[in-house]
Amino acid sequence: MSRIIKSRRALVLGIVAALGIAAAAFAYWTTSGSGTGTAGTGDAAAVTVTQVGSISGLVPGSAAQAVDFKITNGKTTPQYVTSVSVSIDSIKNADNTTATGCSASDFTIVQPTVINRDLAAGDTSFSPSGATIAMKDLSTNQDACKNVTVNLAFSAV
Repeated sequence: MSRIIKSRRALVLGIVAALGIAAAAFAYWTTSGSGTGTAGTGDAAAVTVTQVGSISGLVPGSAAQAVDFKITNGKTTPQYVTSVSVSIDSIKNADNTTATGCSASDFTIVQPTVINRDLAAGDTSFSPSGATIAMKDLSTNQDACKNVTVNLAFSAV
């Protein structure tokens, strides 16, 4: 009988050991957690607007001449430009002094076509831009506007 008891004990111990191994094989931990991180954004940089071509021969009542330009986007990513406006910055004599008696009111500027788009990195040409400049034919003496340089200013938004 001791053999049967020993056999049963061995069998029970074997079953317990097998169950322990099986339980260990299927045991796992459950957990949860959280964390944080960051993401950065780029920024905008001013674009540069430069006149393309030259304008000469403006005289009272002459035909309007195109004011074409290019926009340089110095970023490596596209930037959105809504529009460019053109204005007269200054009027200078040949010796680079300010012209007296000749003013922006002697000229007519038609603004460029609206852009409303992303501009890729580098240069984008707007030729034709839709912008023009002409000298008005006023009923007054406009001799002060002879041989002057009309300096244009471009503003992009």
